[in-house]
Amino acid sequence: MSGLTPPIRRENKREITDSNRRVAVADRRAARPFTLWREVLVAYLAPALMAGAGGVASGQSGLTMAAFTSIAGTSAAVALLIGSWLQRRGRSRPWTTALPRIMVAAILAVGAAAIAGLVGWFASRWLPAHTSVVDTARLARLQLDLPISAAVAAVIVSWRWRRQNP
Repeated sequence: MSGLTPPIRRENKREITDSNRRVAVADRRAARPFTLWREVLVAYLAPALMAGAGGVASGQSGLTMAAFTSIAGTSAAVALLIGSWLQRRGRSRPWTTALPRIMVAAILAVGAAAIAGLVGWFASRWLPAHTSVVDTARLARLQLDLPISAAVAAVIVSWRWRRQNP
């Protein structure tokens, strides 16, 4: 029957388990490569669930709706754009690997927030004034939702990418 169970790893006559392993479990997780689809999925699900739960708990239907549309959608879009840019051109840009990780994350967050802020302003102010789009409360939320979501997604994706590409 000894062939049915895997052999117990021993080192210096001592059984190796997760609790006494020389390489910690967290080190194995850190070695996981940067995978763009996983980053985009988490960038959508995390803010959608958190903001959605906050909207349900506080009884704000506008926040619940925005959680799954503008907040999570912006986060996923920014994660996709920045993640794909970093994968394709990040190593060829010297500042992405030469600067400290926090500086790279801050630069990308400010850039993403500025662009998303302009998009939010355009959607909430310019469109209703110059087109037949009706000015609603949902459009007004975009000026706040888009830059915050973009900044958070940019920081998380760039931080995780840089951890894999020191």
